[in-house]
Amino acid sequence: MLIVFFSSLNTSTFAQLTKIMGTVSDSATGEPMPFVNIVFKGTNTGVTSDFDGNYSIETLNASDTLIASFVGYKKMYAPVVKSKFQIIDFKMKSSSVQLEDVVIRPGVNQAEVLLDSIIAHKKRNNPDHFDAYQYEAYTKIELDANNITEKFQNRRMYRPFKFIFDNVDTSTVNGKTYLPIFLSETISEVFARKDPNGYIEKIKATKISGFNNQSAMQLLSDEYFNTNIYDNFIRIFQVNFVSPIANNGLSFYKYYLVDSANFDGNWCYKIMFKPRHIQTLTFTGNMWIHDTTFAIKEIEMRMAEDANMNYVNDLVIDKTFDIVDGEHWALTRDYTIGDFNLIENNKRTLGFFGKKTTTYRNYVVNQPKDPKFYSSPVDVIVSDSADKFDDEYWLQNRHEDLTQDERTIYYMIDTLTSIPQFKTYIDIVEMVVSGYYVKGKFEIGPYASMLSFNAVEGARLRFGGRTSNAFSKKIMIGGYAAYGTFDKEFKYGGNVLYMFNKNPRRALSGSFRYDLEQLGASQNSFREDFFLAFLFRRQAADKLSFVEEIKLSYEHEWFTGFSTDLVLMNRNLYPVGYTKFEFYYQDEATQKIAEEDAITSAEIGVNLRFAYKERVTIGEFERISLGAKYPILNIKYAYGMPNFFKSDYEYHKLQIGVTHWFNIMNFGWSRFNLEAGRIWGTLPYPLLKLHEGNETYFFDESAFNMMNYYEFVSDKYLKFYYTHHFNGFFLNRIPLLRKLKWREVGFITALVGGMDEKNRNYSVFPDGMHTLDKPYFEAGAGIENIFKIIRVDAVWRLSYLDHDNVSPFGVRVSLRFDF
Repeated sequence: MLIVFFSSLNTSTFAQLTKIMGTVSDSATGEPMPFVNIVFKGTNTGVTSDFDGNYSIETLNASDTLIASFVGYKKMYAPVVKSKFQIIDFKMKSSSVQLEDVVIRPGVNQAEVLLDSIIAHKKRNNPDHFDAYQYEAYTKIELDANNITEKFQNRRMYRPFKFIFDNVDTSTVNGKTYLPIFLSETISEVFARKDPNGYIEKIKATKISGFNNQSAMQLLSDEYFNTNIYDNFIRIFQVNFVSPIANNGLSFYKYYLVDSANFDGNWCYKIMFKPRHIQTLTFTGNMWIHDTTFAIKEIEMRMAEDANMNYVNDLVIDKTFDIVDGEHWALTRDYTIGDFNLIENNKRTLGFFGKKTTTYRNYVVNQPKDPKFYSSPVDVIVSDSADKFDDEYWLQNRHEDLTQDERTIYYMIDTLTSIPQFKTYIDIVEMVVSGYYVKGKFEIGPYASMLSFNAVEGARLRFGGRTSNAFSKKIMIGGYAAYGTFDKEFKYGGNVLYMFNKNPRRALSGSFRYDLEQLGASQNSFREDFFLAFLFRRQAADKLSFVEEIKLSYEHEWFTGFSTDLVLMNRNLYPVGYTKFEFYYQDEATQKIAEEDAITSAEIGVNLRFAYKERVTIGEFERISLGAKYPILNIKYAYGMPNFFKSDYEYHKLQIGVTHWFNIMNFGWSRFNLEAGRIWGTLPYPLLKLHEGNETYFFDESAFNMMNYYEFVSDKYLKFYYTHHFNGFFLNRIPLLRKLKWREVGFITALVGGMDEKNRNYSVFPDGMHTLDKPYFEAGAGIENIFKIIRVDAVWRLSYLDHDNVSPFGVRVSLRFDF
C-alpha cells in the first residue's frame, strides 16, 4: 500500500515544482553581478539576481531552458530538468560590441523620485483606508524539518521511520534539505468596517495534518497572519522592521531603478532596495510599482542577513496586489517563509522552515453591512462543521493546487502517528514543554516541583497530577500531596475546573489547599517548591506562612478581551518561624498585646479585565495572551465578610492596574505597569498590602528586586514600573560588540504608599517591617541576549538605604526567550 501511494505521487496529476537556485558572476573578474534578468525561455516567468548575484526560482511553469541576460554581456543559456531541484550558475561573458562612453553626472535618483510618489499616494493605496471590505481567504501553512543530512537519516533512532526520508527535498531559499512534517489549510470569510470599527472572520473549512484542534484553527486564521507593507513599521515576532516604503525609508534604505514591464496592461517600474546601514531591522529585495497610481504591484523582501534577530536564520515575504474592482488595489497573494534554528547559520543542527501562503478573492469594497452583523463576542468564529469536509470539497474550493510535497504530508503524518516509537518521542517533547508526563487519561507533575528545599521544610517531597484531555475536554481535576523532612508536616491541595465554553470563555473552578506560602511574593516569582529555587536565594526562605484556603470562582468572557471573574474565598493564615501574628487589643483599662494562632478571613470579589484587540491562543483549558494593541486594564474589588466562615474582619479592597507594551519606531520597545490600591478597614498586616520583594538573585520584573520580603506594608499605594529594550540600538554600532548581538535594557520602578493610623497601631510589626513615609525607588541597566537567553542587570536601590540587611547595589540574572 505504501509503495503504491508514493508511486502515485510521481504522476502528472499532482502539481510539481521546478526549483532552481544559483549565482551570476562576471567570467573575467569573478565578481557577483546584480540586476541580471533570469527567465525561462518562451515564458514570462523569471527573476532578477540580487545585490550579491544570487537568484532562486520555484515555478510550475518551467520550460527546458533558462536564459540569463544583461546589457553589455552575451546571453547565457542553460538546460533545465523539469520538476527537480538544481543549481545553475551563470558566468557572464562581455559582448564584442563596444558601448559608447557614458558620462555620469550627479543628479536625482529616479528610484527615490518614485519612492516620494509611493509615499504621497500611500493613504489611497493602503487597503486599511477602505470604509469596509470583505473577501474569501485561503491560508496554507506548512512546517518542514530542515538540515536533513544523510548522517541524520541514518541514526538508529529514526530507523522505524526510514520511509519518510523518501520525501526529503531542497529549498531554494538557502539550499537546505528539508522534510515536510505538517500542513494546514483554512478557508475563511472576512468582514471588516472602519467606522464603527468591526471585524469578523468566519472559518468555513479547515484541514490539519496529524491532529484536530479548534484552537489551532483559530491561531491559523487570517487575523493572526497579516502584515501591511504600507505601514511605516512591519511588526514581525513582536519586533519592528522598517518598511521599504516607510515615510523615512531613505534613512534606512538605498534604492535602485532597474527595470520596467507590463503586467496585464499595467505598466510598472522595478525598484531594488537594500539596507543603508549594517545590522538594522530592515530588508533587502525588490518591488514593482504601478506607473499611474504608484501602488505596489509586487514586492519581495528578505530579512537583512545581519539583522539582530534570534532563532531566525532567514525570512522572505512575497506579496502580490491587483486591482479588484476596477479601481482599488488589494492584496491577492501573500507568501512568507522563515528558517528557524536555535543555532544561527548552522546546516547540521535540526531546524525547521515555516511557510505560510494566503490567497484572497471575491473582494467586496466599501459596501458595509449593518453594524449588528459585526456584533459578536469573538472576532474569529470556527464553524462546527469546519473539519468535516471531504477531499472533493477541497479539490473544488482550495484556491491553488497542492504541490507534491504538500500532498504527501497528510498521508505521512497519519502513518507516523500510528507508530509506537513516534508516539514515545511526542510524549517526551510534550513532557519537556508542559512540565507534566502524560499517561493516558492522567498527567503526572509538575516534575520540577517533586523535590525542593527551604529553611522551614528542609527537603520537600511532592507528588501530584491532573487529568488529561483524554479524560475530558470539559472538566479537569488535579491534586497533590507534599511532605517536609524538617517540619515533618503533610501538605496537600486539589482543584477542579469545568469549562462551559472555550470561546468566549465561561468556566467554573474550585480549589483547596493546606500548604506553605510566601506572602509578599510577586506573581512571577519562583514557586516555593521549584527544585532550583534554593540555588538563587540570597536569604534563607524562612518567612513562609501556612495557608489553609478554599476558593470558588466563575469566569465569564463577555467578548474578546473583556472578562469578569466572581470569586469567593476563605483563608486561614498560620504563623511559621519568622511570622508571628501579634496585635494590640483595647480593653477597659489598658492596651495589651495578644498573639493569635491564626488569621481567618472570608471575602467575595469581582475582577474585571479589559484588553481591547487582544490576541490569544486557546487550549482546552488554558489560554495564553499574545498581547494587545492597546493598554490592558485590570480592576479588582473584594469585600471582607465578617462572621462568615468564622471570619474576624470586615474590609474593602480595591486595586486598579494598567499595563501596556509598545514599539518605539526602530528604537526598540517599551512596557509600563501602573498599579494603585486602597484598603479600607482595621486589619492585621498579613491582610494589608505587603509590597512585592525579591530575596533571590533572579530578576523579577513584577517585584522590587532590592527589597526584602516583609520590608514594606501599606493600605494605600501607587506603584509604577517602566522598562525599555533597545534591541541593540547602541551596541550594534560598536564593531567589537556587534557580532555578539547583545542588547541593551534599562528600567525604573517607584512606589509611594501610606497607612492609616488605626492599622499602624493594630499590628505588632516583625523586625524589619516598615511603612512608607517617602517614595521608594529602584533603577537598573542591563545586557540581554547573552547566548540568546541570558539577561544580566545591574540594579540600584535609591532610597531607604538605612534599613537593616539591605544593599544599595546588586546584580540580578534572568532568562528570556525573545526573537
